[in-house]
Amino acid sequence: MSDRSTHSSRTVVVGGGLAGITTALRLADGGVDVTLLEGRPRLGGLAFSFRRGELSVDNGQHVYLRCCTGYRWFLDRIDGARLAPLQDRLDVPVLDVGRAAGPRLGRLRRTGLPVPLHLAAGLAAYPHLSIAEKASVGRAALALGRLDPADPALDGIDFGTWLGRHGQSPRTIEALWDLVGVATLNATAANASMALAAMVFKTGLLSEPGAADIGWAAVPLGELHDTLARKALDAAGVRTELRTRVESLARTQDGRWAVETGSERIEAENVVLAVPQGETHGLLPEGALHDPDRLLDIGTAPILNVHVVYDRKVLRRPFFAALGSPVQWVFDRTESSGLRGAGQYLAVSQSAAQDEIDLPVAELRRRYLPELERLLPAARGAGIRDFFVTRERTATFAPTPGVGRLRPGTRTRAPGLHLAGAWTATGWPATMEGAVRSGISAADAALGALGRSHEHPLQEAE
Repeated sequence: MSDRSTHSSRTVVVGGGLAGITTALRLADGGVDVTLLEGRPRLGGLAFSFRRGELSVDNGQHVYLRCCTGYRWFLDRIDGARLAPLQDRLDVPVLDVGRAAGPRLGRLRRTGLPVPLHLAAGLAAYPHLSIAEKASVGRAALALGRLDPADPALDGIDFGTWLGRHGQSPRTIEALWDLVGVATLNATAANASMALAAMVFKTGLLSEPGAADIGWAAVPLGELHDTLARKALDAAGVRTELRTRVESLARTQDGRWAVETGSERIEAENVVLAVPQGETHGLLPEGALHDPDRLLDIGTAPILNVHVVYDRKVLRRPFFAALGSPVQWVFDRTESSGLRGAGQYLAVSQSAAQDEIDLPVAELRRRYLPELERLLPAARGAGIRDFFVTRERTATFAPTPGVGRLRPGTRTRAPGLHLAGAWTATGWPATMEGAVRSGISAADAALGALGRSHEHPLQEAE
């Protein structure tokens, strides 16, 4: 201990992902002295960017919806909303290449009519479902609208079973429910908690007309979650230490917390652990949770991203989803990556990628380049300037049935110790929105413990 310095702070936040950044900003806004510790050389957690030659590459394609009021607050707080604009109205091109008659393009769109009429015209015109299937979707949507996502009974069944009970055919699940659900839940309907699915679809499709309008970063994610976030933290007076991994956490004799890193000991009145569930389990002091091993029962799910740089433009739209193909979603990242000269950079986002996450790059190349040519005729004969893969093996917590009872709340049994992270009991799946909301809850709990008055930033939005 002699080679370590000692530092004092009212609150220490462990983890510099979206949950940790949000916690630190909210605490600092409440007048609290905050130290933020992050083991990586950057902020942003699992939503980050890196350089590959001339390109700025996002590790994965991240989007948000207009109903994501927490993440929208975060963007406003770091002065980044203009860099991640929302669609004026939901419009998702969906290309079906599995039809015997040839590829066909459809669109999932909304109008400005009140809920649920805002989706009626788009569903009626959606060419990938029959009239009978569209009618069944309407009936299932009405039944879903009557559910309470907070009902514990819903967490015990899977979304696929519920859809089957409500007359949804395999084709309907593929062309609609999983098209949306896999991307937001990171699981197919058969592997997703009904509670989380109900939350996603009720909030995104049945709460207000514009709730599902899609937004995404027009710049590298690192510009938002690292550069602008660090600027906001600095301006708020937060002490941020990168490349600083916490080794242990313990109570001091005077009831404070001692946070040990490789180079210093930080004493604080409050600590917020905003790191993944496994790392949290390793840092929790004895007795902090009634059953800490439950954290280890929260599984993880991978996301795979395939990146292709063509020597010419092959896609006219900013993104599309695919049916009848291994390809799920394709995004044009040319402008945001800084690609210069002729060419186009596409990112193929593959959620629930358990069967592909460990495949060699050569095999993924053989699998996806022909598929992209099948989806995009302009890609046939185009030169490949670069092809690479990013893998997040533990991208999200697995939203399996029963996961709700495993997710802990913000408060622990140890005074002054709080938890944050998308895997905590936010009611949301593992999204940027869930991460931000967990940070808001953790900060509010810490402010309360310090006797500081505070106003919930989402109170009016909710």
